[in-house]
Amino acid sequence: MRDRIRRGAAAVGCAVLLSAMAVLTGAPSGAGPGDSPLPDPPSDSDLIRAFPVITPKPSAWAPKFPFPYDQTRNSVTDADITAMREMCQWYNAQYATLSAQIDRLQFNRIGPDGKDYDYTRDDLQQQVDIVSGNVGQAVNFLAPRAQSLTHAQNPFGDSYFPIYKGEEFYKLWEQLSNVNNGILAHQADWFTGPSVQKAKRWGSDIHRSHVCE
Repeated sequence: MRDRIRRGAAAVGCAVLLSAMAVLTGAPSGAGPGDSPLPDPPSDSDLIRAFPVITPKPSAWAPKFPFPYDQTRNSVTDADITAMREMCQWYNAQYATLSAQIDRLQFNRIGPDGKDYDYTRDDLQQQVDIVSGNVGQAVNFLAPRAQSLTHAQNPFGDSYFPIYKGEEFYKLWEQLSNVNNGILAHQADWFTGPSVQKAKRWGSDIHRSHVCE
């Protein structure tokens, strides 16, 4: 009887630990009833404008440590905090409009016959130049910061980011890189589409988390 009780307690403890680590290494959480909506879509004029270069500034931003990230607080470095603070400044200033620009360009690249437009038609190449310039600028800003984030390993050998939403920023940077490479290579919109959707997934998760507030 005692053996059964001990085995049951061990199983419960293991399940709790696995659940906590799954939060650290798993997919983004969905929006709950209390989550704020995404920002309003930008105006048409914003969809064809080049962005200014983001210059990080001192701010009062501080990282959040919701469970189970309260258990990884000691693994978060000053460099992690600086990188997240600066990436959040970019995110708050430009992410929503950049995402809308990409969506508009993806739509405009599709011709009446369902195939990608010839980039010499209408003003499509101008749009490509503006949007790819903005995406490339974002990628260049995010790259050194996302790459500097601390990676750690949980007891099961899985890699995770000790700082809250560090993984989401890292994966957003990866997918934006893929999107821009596809646009510059004139790949079809359906080819770059999966990367666009993944970038929006990580970007939305960052928004819902309120980590940049």
